[in-house]
Amino acid sequence: MPQKQKLFDAEYRLASIVWETEPIQSRELCKICEQRLGWKRTTTYTVLKKLCNKGILQNESAVVTSLAKKEQVQQQEGQAVLDKAFGGSLPRFIAAFLGEQGLSDAEAQEIRKLIDDYQTKQGKGG
Repeated sequence: MPQKQKLFDAEYRLASIVWETEPIQSRELCKICEQRLGWKRTTTYTVLKKLCNKGILQNESAVVTSLAKKEQVQQQEGQAVLDKAFGGSLPRFIAAFLGEQGLSDAEAQEIRKLIDDYQTKQGKGG
């Protein structure tokens, strides 16, 4: 992703459809957005143009593809929430997120694996 930009809900929803279906003809994208989101063709093209201007998607010869990977956008959006609501503190976010609901053993194991993998990468790469 070329620069950090906030995606609005509608933009993220359209981008998600593109990530799921790309490459996709813009006409087909309009049909899917009408079915899934209840959007008119003009709404789809307006949101698509915004995403193209932000460098997230491109529409070349009526074929829409992504320029930014879903994971890149998710990471950026997650970091924005973390910074805004929790002062950038991941432990504060996790504590607030868990609240009283807790984690299943499988979820806890998955999080441990993510941390272990991250620490391994950091040890090797930097």
